[in-house]
Amino acid sequence: MHSYPLLEILAAGFGAALLFGYIAHRLHLSPLVGYLVAGFLVGPQTPGLVVDMALAHELSEAGVILLMFGVGLHFNLSDLLAVKRVALPGALVQIAAATTLGACAGLAFGMSLPAGLMLGLGLSVASTVVLLRVLSDAKVVNTIHGHVAIGWLVVEDIFTVLVLVLLPSLAVLLAGESGGAGSMLAAFGLALVRLIALWVLVLVVGGKVVPWLLIKVVRTRSQELFTLTVLVAAFATAVGAAVFFQASMALGAFLGGMVVGKTKLSHQAGADLLPLKDAFAVLFFLSVGMLFDPVFLVKQPLLALSCLGIVLIAKPLTALVVVSLLGYSARTALTVALGLAQVGEFSFILAQQAQALGMIPGDVYSVLVICALISITLNPGAFRQILRIETRLRSHPRLWRLMNSRADARAAKGNAEHLAAPDPEDAPGEGEEIALVIGYGPTGQSVTEALRAKGVTPVIIDMNVDTVNALTDRGVWAIFGDAERREVLLAAGVEKALYLIITVPVLESTLATAALAKSMNPAIRVLARARFLEERDLLRRAGVTGIAFEEAEVAASLANLALNYVSLCEDGACPADEDAPELREPRRFPASPS
Repeated sequence: MHSYPLLEILAAGFGAALLFGYIAHRLHLSPLVGYLVAGFLVGPQTPGLVVDMALAHELSEAGVILLMFGVGLHFNLSDLLAVKRVALPGALVQIAAATTLGACAGLAFGMSLPAGLMLGLGLSVASTVVLLRVLSDAKVVNTIHGHVAIGWLVVEDIFTVLVLVLLPSLAVLLAGESGGAGSMLAAFGLALVRLIALWVLVLVVGGKVVPWLLIKVVRTRSQELFTLTVLVAAFATAVGAAVFFQASMALGAFLGGMVVGKTKLSHQAGADLLPLKDAFAVLFFLSVGMLFDPVFLVKQPLLALSCLGIVLIAKPLTALVVVSLLGYSARTALTVALGLAQVGEFSFILAQQAQALGMIPGDVYSVLVICALISITLNPGAFRQILRIETRLRSHPRLWRLMNSRADARAAKGNAEHLAAPDPEDAPGEGEEIALVIGYGPTGQSVTEALRAKGVTPVIIDMNVDTVNALTDRGVWAIFGDAERREVLLAAGVEKALYLIITVPVLESTLATAALAKSMNPAIRVLARARFLEERDLLRRAGVTGIAFEEAEVAASLANLALNYVSLCEDGACPADEDAPELREPRRFPASPS
């Protein structure tokens, strides 16, 4: 009999992952749950086929490298800076709280301090895949709530990368090996010097070499060579970091991704990498599932329950309190709290590195797998309950006011400063027609210009305080705050406004804002942006009088564009791709609202 361990892993592992990933998807769960279950079934804890654990572990390293390279590829510092005032302190407080509680739980159940700390760190880190999935499903990625949650997760990712870098030195410090504090400090300093050298080499030197190499390869017009170049950048930086700088492969891959991410070819690199990243990520989760020992639940049920309590209760409550104290609304606090109430891939990367250094026993892996399985399974359903939870909270006025008190005070202070300042050039005068514009993104900017052209004075309401400050400095009338709140609409002048134009296509927010504005000014005309035609009836019942549907607008524009090209080509004037003008019909505004 011939033995093909690699092919067995690929055939049995991918087959089981496909089956259970599909079942998880049909049950409206994250496919990650299915992959973990599949790994358990092909692992040593179950009868039947058992794949080569050592080879599976090595393949999972490739999964870690590609996952971290993908994180670096799409890492955007501006996303973090936009919400740094809440994401940075909030994420650090939550990590500290979860790590402390996890360490206490580990010590209470007989673990060493290093093992307890690594358990706590593992419990503190959420899954990027799961968070982006639930935010996308709820259509809140591009709202202030989604921005805060994503910024929070970026801080967690950065912190995880730093821990991975310092893990070898931390292992020495926590183990208390002989040599005294001086040798421990020297080891820590040496690790820091290596980190700086690695950072300079990859980001500075690699930042010049890699873009030059990618351009050279792209000019060959060979897709295979381009994909191969991206893979070389990922694996060479990862292995080089480990071999020459004694850093983690995960860090090297992250830095390599950052280098490629700064080039104009980053989107194509990400597209080429995606299938391989997804495939090797499946192998990573399979290898994690193989390590799950169900006997652990019988031996340590209280430890498992304690850790689940940290993930599902302590972490969300910490986020809820911190976000509220930092002056954000209850909706933002609930989004962050429930979105991050899970354990994800970075937890296993941390545990994997810690186990290689001998810092943790197998029990830590088992706890993390249990917490991941249960929290990832429950997270999408829990996130869908945000509106119901908010309704419950509103039924307790004192609690609701307490949760929003800082947000209200922050909004009132900012608006008072704006209102006390010299009148902006576009401040509404007596008898002027006023339109409230919710959101000042590209759509809000276009609407504002159109209103001014018709002699209507726009009043901007936006949740980005920097945007509001910039508008005020330019002499534009702008209010900071959440348009779902009565005080903010009053400050903007809703009672004398003729129009309310909602440019952010978030259905729940549009319904709440429209209903509130109509209750305060029944004569106001509410015009809203929406994504799908099926939302029409709900919006009408909330008092929206005019609706611009993205679905319909894109369909009409694309059909128009196609007809223009067909007409030109039929006349023998079909332009070459590089010479084609931007073909678009001038917009014609209907006489009556849609």
